[in-house]
Amino acid sequence: MTASATLAFAHDAGAIPVVGFGTSPLTGGLTAETVLTALKTGYRHIDTARKYGTEAAVGEAMRASGLPRREIFLTTKVSHENLRPADFARSVEDSLKALRVDHVDLLLVHWPNPQIDVAEYMPALAKAKRDGLARHIGVANFPTALLDRAVALCPEPLAVLQA
Repeated sequence: MTASATLAFAHDAGAIPVVGFGTSPLTGGLTAETVLTALKTGYRHIDTARKYGTEAAVGEAMRASGLPRREIFLTTKVSHENLRPADFARSVEDSLKALRVDHVDLLLVHWPNPQIDVAEYMPALAKAKRDGLARHIGVANFPTALLDRAVALCPEPLAVLQA
């Protein structure tokens, strides 16, 4: 089995592909062609974020690839300045519009915000999952103590800590 077949099989089975292609801006920016090349070489997990400014290019590449949506595991993130509930919902909506998809496979809180208590945004993260906007949810860049609080406060299970 090739690497691309392994990743596609893992995603079809509901698992998160182990290897992903990160789209944090590269020197000179990130283009849809770069992401399309990653998809052509077998990557099936694409990691983007509102903060990266790469969601539109990722969405364009996904459509240009000709791959069925179910074969691409798509991650995006809500940035630390958008963690108040109304801002959180708007950020998720803006991400979906930029990507031109109706859901992501994984939605993460990108960074904790010391100005906003985790109890304020964990329900918004869970709501995105319950509303079908994300298949899985999680957090990124959380220290262990804050992760423990997030797990305790989130009404839905967190699938990922991205570090």
